[in-house]
Amino acid sequence: MASNTDFVQYIADQCSKAGEIGVKKMFGDYGIYCNGKLFGLICDNRFYVKPTDAGRKQLKTEELRPPYQGAKKYFYIADVDDHDYLSSLVCETCKALPKPKKKKA
Repeated sequence: MASNTDFVQYIADQCSKAGEIGVKKMFGDYGIYCNGKLFGLICDNRFYVKPTDAGRKQLKTEELRPPYQGAKKYFYIADVDDHDYLSSLVCETCKALPKPKKKKA
């Protein structure tokens, strides 16, 4: 089951205070980016964030789940209605992630 585009846009809007948010369709679901860094996934209308120590400190509750079968575990974010919480989580997570690799021309 793929994610609903309205849900994807809602998540992007909820994270918008963290920076420039973008989404990209990947394998039937979506990758979500902040300032060019892939920080999470939206799969089956559920929001997942890459696990980092900085992100862990922001979590209200920690739950690790794989976003799809065979995937590494990500933080599963059930509370997607708190705009400030999500933006703070995304901001701190992205600070801890490495810069994206430059694409070859």
